[in-house]
Amino acid sequence: MTEDAQARHAGEWRIPATARRLAVAWLVLGVAALAVAGLFAILLVLARTPGLEPLFPTADFFRTALVVHVDQSVLIWFLAFGGILWSLGACTPRPPSPARWLAFGLAALGALLVAAAPFLGAGDPLLNNYVPVLRHDLFYVGLGSFGAGAFLQAVLALRTGCDAPSLLARPLDLATLTAAVAAIAAGAAFAWTWLRLAGWQGQAYFEFLFWGSGHVLQFAYAQLMLAAWLALASALGLRLRASPRVLGAVVLLGILPLLFVPAIYVLHGVDTAEARSAFTTLMQWGGGLAPVPIGLLVALGLLRRRGYGLAGGRPLRNALAASLLLFAAGGAVGMAISGVNTVIPAHYHGSIVGVTLALMGLTYHLLPQLGYAAPPPRLAAWQPWVYAIGQLLHVGGLAVSGAMGIQRKTAGAAQGLDTLGAKAAMGVMGLGGLLAVIGGILFVVAVIAAMRRRAAPAAQNASPPR
Repeated sequence: MTEDAQARHAGEWRIPATARRLAVAWLVLGVAALAVAGLFAILLVLARTPGLEPLFPTADFFRTALVVHVDQSVLIWFLAFGGILWSLGACTPRPPSPARWLAFGLAALGALLVAAAPFLGAGDPLLNNYVPVLRHDLFYVGLGSFGAGAFLQAVLALRTGCDAPSLLARPLDLATLTAAVAAIAAGAAFAWTWLRLAGWQGQAYFEFLFWGSGHVLQFAYAQLMLAAWLALASALGLRLRASPRVLGAVVLLGILPLLFVPAIYVLHGVDTAEARSAFTTLMQWGGGLAPVPIGLLVALGLLRRRGYGLAGGRPLRNALAASLLLFAAGGAVGMAISGVNTVIPAHYHGSIVGVTLALMGLTYHLLPQLGYAAPPPRLAAWQPWVYAIGQLLHVGGLAVSGAMGIQRKTAGAAQGLDTLGAKAAMGVMGLGGLLAVIGGILFVVAVIAAMRRRAAPAAQNASPPR
């Protein structure tokens, strides 16, 4: 194993200054997306909180805010973080080519247009699954530009010069690369669907357009989460009861279900109920193949080690523990889904926030390696739990409301909060949502505080533990 590979196996990256600049650019884009999503989340929570409905008289306001919030907090934040890891590269980091900067430029332009579109005349929201849209040309251009940039960055990530057989013994590198493979597969699924939906319009068009590719993207997000879990576990000195090759095999297992995607399209077509059902089944049975065993190993490692493993390790440990908790909660709630109600957003808020918390923790770990100071220790230590507790309340309120029959993607009087129990459940949801927004803001504040200061030279050139 090379010295760079040993460092990355220990949760460290040796980052050339040129690669560092590109990684920082993607980091700024991702954090900015979270900040924008947080602003829209405040409006969303207020719009669904009992007693505040009169402040938001139109249903389109809620739906427009929801579109921007989802696209910024999931699609753009996650793939921007993928851009960070793909900039650092597997095996040995390479100086970024003009094509990599082009990829970032396209993605940054697209993210900006998606955020600005509601203020530049875009409206007519459609709350289709995975990538909701505003039916406006400016929004389409923004979404397309971001997607093209992220896709190009994922393709370039595969130009690593890695020795393929040795990758199995480097699960962190393998998780990074398989996330890129899954993102490319999602782009291919989108293109295939788009070409075969000529003549379709309205909600059904966008529902089918993003259904297959949206499901495939969940595998990319899960692989990014695995990379974060493994990097944080290594940085904290956790002992996982599995060899690197076994961990690598499990990581690889995480994208093997995608081999069924071409078969789904060939057997059922892109616009059939059978295809929709097949993708749902694929994610139900394949989505946990890698996260469940690796999550259990990491959780056991956390329980066995009481300390933090390194100076300033408390934020990393808290983020890792909170990520495992939220991802497990989301999975548990998902088993209770029945019908189209708020149990569904309760499930994905748990699972998606599990990914977000893992990436937040990895951000704290990467900042000194990217040339910045460590985040404020007390703030960074409390932030994951503020965010996680808020999201647990949010998830709990949505789950209980769904059990009472409250429909998803509604606000105000349309929610049908006719009983005291329903109002109380949605009130808990609102309280948890506001607390989660505060946790998200604290993350942005912690990152900005760190980026305003430079790291000590030793932090920028950290040597791997032997």
